[in-house]
Amino acid sequence: MQSSGIKSLEKFIDYCSTKNKVISKNIANIGTENYKRQDVDFKSILSENMGQMRATNPKHLRLNQNSKPKFEISKDNSLDNVSGINNVDIDREMSELAANSIQFRFASRKIGDYYRGLQNVIKGGGKF
Repeated sequence: MQSSGIKSLEKFIDYCSTKNKVISKNIANIGTENYKRQDVDFKSILSENMGQMRATNPKHLRLNQNSKPKFEISKDNSLDNVSGINNVDIDREMSELAANSIQFRFASRKIGDYYRGLQNVIKGGGKF
């Protein structure tokens, strides 16, 4: 895996961390009147990764390369009164939390594998 792949995985872990905080906030406020459910915008992740693309032809579009990912947190202003108090659906939040945890574990495992591989190469690659 190239270092740009590791950078993308690191940004994805940042996204998962931010998403986990937003989901936790939604769950914590399930009993709060007039609270509006929040979510993290995935388009910002996509545009961030688009900045990692390399132009191999002068006719390709130039993209900005930002080093710090910024995730846009949006409010769900729907008037659905799912919980009876606000628009937070506990089943939806719990399923998103489970999916986010699996994605986080996958990305962290891939990063760990990359660095273990590097460490193995530095130590001699198991030639002994």
